Amino acid sequence: MSDRAVLHVKGRVLVGPDDVRDELWVVGGRISYERPTGARDIRTVEGWALPGLVDAHCHVGLDAHGPVPDDVSEKQALTDREAGTLLIRDAGSPSDTRWIDDRADLPKIIRAGRHIARTRRYIRNYAHEIEPEDLVAYVAQEARRGDGWVKLVGDWIDRETGDLGACWPREAVAAAIAEAHRLGARVTAHCFAEDSLRDLVEAGIDCVEHATGLTEETIPLFASRGVAIVPTLVNIATFPQLAAGGETKFPRWSAHMRALHERRYDTVRAAYDAGVPVYVGTDAGGSLAHGLVAGEVAELVTAGIPPVEALSATAWGARRWLGRPGLDEGAPADLVVYEGDPRADVRVLAAPRRVVLNGRVVG
Repeated sequence: MSDRAVLHVKGRVLVGPDDVRDELWVVGGRISYERPTGARDIRTVEGWALPGLVDAHCHVGLDAHGPVPDDVSEKQALTDREAGTLLIRDAGSPSDTRWIDDRADLPKIIRAGRHIARTRRYIRNYAHEIEPEDLVAYVAQEARRGDGWVKLVGDWIDRETGDLGACWPREAVAAAIAEAHRLGARVTAHCFAEDSLRDLVEAGIDCVEHATGLTEETIPLFASRGVAIVPTLVNIATFPQLAAGGETKFPRWSAHMRALHERRYDTVRAAYDAGVPVYVGTDAGGSLAHGLVAGEVAELVTAGIPPVEALSATAWGARRWLGRPGLDEGAPADLVVYEGDPRADVRVLAAPRRVVLNGRVVG
C-alpha cells in the first residue's frame, strides 16, 4: 500500500460502544469520516472495526532473566501487534526500547522506565534495587526517562517472615509519589498482597498492578480516590504453580498465593462493582508470552465484568485513560478489524481479520 493509497474500512466501525458508523477512510495515515475526492488507489477492508487494542501492563525488552537483545524485543512487539495490540503501557523494563518509536510498523509504547524495587526484594536483573532513602531520587530519574509513568514494586516476599510484605515505609512512598506528580508523571505499583495497599493509595498512587490483595476495607478507598487496577488475570493464573514451587521453603507464602488465586475473580468483580476503574494488562514479557490480550479480556468477562465494559478496558476506555486517541477524526489510523461484533462475543478478539497501524495494513 503506497503512501498515496486510500484505505476504505466499511461494515461496522465502533467509534464507541454506542457510536457505530458504516465506514471510515484512511488518508495519509489518518482517519477521516468524509470520502476523499479524486482518490483512485483505494483498498477496501470489511468487518467490525475497533481502535487498536491496549495492553496496559506489558514488558517489551524483558524476559524471565532480564533484558533481551533488540531482535527479541522486536519479536515481542510483533507478536503483540499480530494479536491486535497497537498501544502498550510498558510497566517496567531495563531495556532501552526507544528505537521502536522510529518504527511505524510496531506498536506505540508508553514507558514507565525501569522497575524500582527494594534491595533483594524482586526478580533479579529487572529493577533498580535501592533503599527507602533513595526512593525519591530514583523516582525522579525514572519519571524523566519514562513517558509519564513510574513503576514501583510495592510488595514482594520477605524472607524473614516467609510471606509477602510491603517494601516501603509510608513516608517514603508519599514523598516519592509527590515528586513524580511534581514532574508530571503518574505512579503505579506491583502489589500482590494486602499490606501495602492502604499506604500506597493514601500516599496518592494512580494505579495498582495485579491488586489481588484488595479487600472489602480497601476497595472503597480505591473507588473514592479513583485509583485504577490492572488485574493481569492471565498472570494470576500461574499462582498455583508458583506456590507449588515455593511450598517447601516458604509454606506461608505458598498458602497466601493460593488464597489470592482462589478469590481472584471475586476480587476483580467486587472492585468493578464498587466503581474502581479496571483495565486490561497481560504482564507479558517476564515469564509470560506476548499476544495474550484477547485472553485477558475473556478473563475479565469470566470474573463478571460485562462484555462491553471488558472490551472498553482494552479499547475506548483504556485509550482515554492513557490519553491516546481512538477512532477520532484526524487521529492516526490504528485499528483492528474482526469478522464479528466483539461487543456480542469478546472471543472474536482472538482472531483479528486485519490489523491497521499508522494507516497501513500490517496483519
